[in-house]
Amino acid sequence: MPAKSKSQQMAAGAALAAKKGEKKKSELKGASKSMADSMSEKELREMASTKRKGKPERASKS
Repeated sequence: MPAKSKSQQMAAGAALAAKKGEKKKSELKGASKSMADSMSEKELREMASTKRKGKPERASKS
């Protein structure tokens, strides 16, 4: 599933880094922390690899 916003894509990247052991889980905050716990590495990789061009800064809540 592709990211819907730049911030979602960045959070997925941080969560993926924690899953891989490149970053400590204790350094994660907010969405990236919950993503690391609830999503698989494959799902995070797909979301983090989404291109940012044309994406809004934040996803709308609708």
